[in-house]
Amino acid sequence: MGFSQKLSFDYDAAGNQILRQLCTNCHSKNSNGPSKEIADIKEEDLQKFYPEDVISYYPNPVKEQLYLKWELINNNKMNTIQLYALSGQLLKLYDKLENTDNYTMSFQNLPQGLYTLLLSYTNGEQKSIKIIKE
Repeated sequence: MGFSQKLSFDYDAAGNQILRQLCTNCHSKNSNGPSKEIADIKEEDLQKFYPEDVISYYPNPVKEQLYLKWELINNNKMNTIQLYALSGQLLKLYDKLENTDNYTMSFQNLPQGLYTLLLSYTNGEQKSIKIIKE
């Protein structure tokens, strides 16, 4: 019977690496528990970048699909969502989101790593979220 070794990383809410550990003879850990179907996601499952934020998402880290939900305030609607690689390369552009308050993004065909979502509103305001792909 062999021993496995792997590096484990912990991240803060902003997606910044805060801890790196070498784990010998360890089992795979899933800090968020099993993934849920989109229909089974409850409000308490959703994460926010900042507590006062109007954008929620689940799960982070993501394996296959990321669910995003936002609140419309003062008729300020979501215009586009851009997905960027860590290198700054634009990978995907999701547009025509003005008539919805949620979106499900596929991460299934993307490699593991850190990604940035840039959310743009109709009033020109922008917010970014760091997402980890496992």
